[in-house]
Parts: sequence; structure tokens; C-alpha cells
Amino acid sequence: MILHRRHLIAHSLALLAVAPLAHAADAADSWPTRPIRLVVPFAAGGANDLMARSAAEGASKVLGQPVVIDNRPGAGGTVGADIVAKAAPDGYTLLVSAAGVISNSMIKKSMPFKDDALQPVVMIGLAPSVIVVPRNAPYDNLRDFVEASRKGQGFNFATAGTGSTPHFVAEMLNVKYGAQLQPVPYKSGSESTTAVLGGQVEGTSEASIIALPHILYEGKFKPLATTWTQRISAYPQLSTAVEQGFPDLQIAHWAGIHAPKGTPAAILDKLAAAVDKAMKEPATVDKLKGLGIEPVGGTRQEFVKFADAERKRLGEIVKAAKMQEK
Repeated sequence: MILHRRHLIAHSLALLAVAPLAHAADAADSWPTRPIRLVVPFAAGGANDLMARSAAEGASKVLGQPVVIDNRPGAGGTVGADIVAKAAPDGYTLLVSAAGVISNSMIKKSMPFKDDALQPVVMIGLAPSVIVVPRNAPYDNLRDFVEASRKGQGFNFATAGTGSTPHFVAEMLNVKYGAQLQPVPYKSGSESTTAVLGGQVEGTSEASIIALPHILYEGKFKPLATTWTQRISAYPQLSTAVEQGFPDLQIAHWAGIHAPKGTPAAILDKLAAAVDKAMKEPATVDKLKGLGIEPVGGTRQEFVKFADAERKRLGEIVKAAKMQEK
């Protein structure tokens, strides 16, 4: 009788342990059953917002539920990221992430959430960065620009704020290649490009979607190099920094999706597959590449690997350049 009772207790405990797992699996199988909120931590109209909207439109068709964009700009992306970090881990509130989700905690004195409060899901795409100078500048390539910066007082280099991609471009050139660039923070990429056009600074680095119209249609910028590993599909005549002899200058304005910690893996995999499919649709590919954006997609594992590598790589630059807030 005692053995039988123990057997029943053990069997009951086993069922109790399995029940939550079964419930999570059921929830993942049925997800999504209502609209998904995609928080974009930047203003509408920029590279990340455009990539987010393309991913939302495509993923919505695959998942059968609306994917709603919610722009929440502020504090270099921290405002929007904090909203998602503290949301329920049920797959219905997600973050359109950028480099700041990795680098902000390295630079800022304090953060409203811990790094592990958000987990990588999938890459959406990237807008290669383009180093530009005024069209009448006497530099024809990146090496000329870097060598000229070493003379006199150095060059002022506009950025979209501390920790932004242009800031990292400047510090990579300083740390790795001995450039003398003084980062000058502006509130946005549009303000920093205006500073170049107005002659207040010697150069900047901006997302291809922002820089290309000034290069191709208006002729106001002279492009020196793109800082991604491959040439821009919409402007293949511009060589990469790697091709010009700067192998460690590799960075882009990328957009991905992060989810609150604890979101079921099955939901994350389902979402990643939907975004990957959306980024491979011919109409989406043609639209984004025409704007200077490279669609990526891929698996969750690939994005996790990318995020880990970026954390290590950018962390080294933050320390070497002393980018931390005082």
C-alpha cells in the first residue's frame, strides 16, 4: 500500500512538471492569436523604421495577424528598449533592435534594465554606412582623409550622438588607424549631415539610405568608402573600407528583433522564420535594395552569433577609446 501511494505521488508530481511545458507548447503552436506590437526605438522615416515596416508587412502575411509599428524614440534607443524589456514574454511585444541594444550598457552610466532582459530573435537587414565629406573636399579616398586628419588640429567628425554608428566609425579610425577625428555629437543623422553640407565639420558617416540621395541625385557629398563588408547594391562603384586597406573598419546601421527574456523558444523560432521569409520576398528585396538597404533575415542562431560577436568587438573599441559616459 505504501509503495503504491508513493508511486501515485511520484506520478502526480511528474504530471505537474510536464503540465507547464505542455501549456507553453500549446501557446507557441497557436501564437499569434492577436496583433503583435513592434516597438521601434527611433523616429519614423529612418533606416531602422523603414526596415521594421518592411519586416512587419511581410511577417504579418506569414503569421496571419497584424504587426503594428509603435515608434518610441529617445535616449539612443533606450526608451523603446526598456518598454520591451519589461513587457510580458508572450511574443506580442517585440523590439526592433539596433547596435545600441548591445553598446548602450557599455557606454551609459546607468541603464533601466539588464542586458539579458532582451534576447536576439532575427536580423531584419542593414544599411551600410558611408563615410562622406563635402563635394569640394580635396580627398578622393579614405586613406587620404585619414592622413590629412593627422595634420594640424585634426578633423571634426559629426555623429548622431554618443554610441551611434558614426561615433564608432570615428573611434575605429582613431584607435585602429591613428586618425585624428574629434567626434561632434548632434541630435540625429539628419543634423550631422547638415553640418557636413554647411562646412561645420570635415566629415561624417551616415546610413546609405540617408547618404545616397545626397550623392546620386544632389551631388552634395563626396563618398570616400562604405564601412560594411560588401559594396552597396544600389551604389556598387563605391569601394569598401576593407578594400581600401582598413580591414577592421566594419560596421553598419543594422536592424533586428529582440524579445523579452523568457519568451518561449518555439515562438521565437516561428517569428524568425516569418521574418526570414519576408526578407527574401522578391518585391521586398527590390524595394529595400533600391533604397540602399540590404535585407538579411536568417535564423535565430545566426543572429545570436552576430550579436555576441558585435558585443565583443564594440566593447573593445569602447574601452580603447574611453567612450564611457563620465
